[in-house]
Amino acid sequence: MNTPTTTPEAVYVKTTQDGRVVEIINGWVCLAGKPETDELVVLDEHPNRQAILKAVPKATHMAGRLPMTMPEASVAQAALRRHHDTFDGSAIAVSERLRKAVWQKAFAEGAD
Repeated sequence: MNTPTTTPEAVYVKTTQDGRVVEIINGWVCLAGKPETDELVVLDEHPNRQAILKAVPKATHMAGRLPMTMPEASVAQAALRRHHDTFDGSAIAVSERLRKAVWQKAFAEGAD
């Protein structure tokens, strides 16, 4: 299987059964170039893990609605980490990080 040509900032992860490319672009897991999520969830922590494993027995992680095997998740996680390790000190980036932190704290404390 040949890896499709991607843009320089994109990291190829896999091609879905229907031929769409899954890539990491600017810190997002993208399906056919459209953002799905910015994080991976270990399948053991996913609420629908039994149904996912029934449909995709080798899945170990989920990226939004995309199941991933361990090698695919490893590529995706490494690309996400590389992106998140770069620091953007602009006011917009700082504001976005603060917004995410506040949301995560509220969610962890039980807010919906």
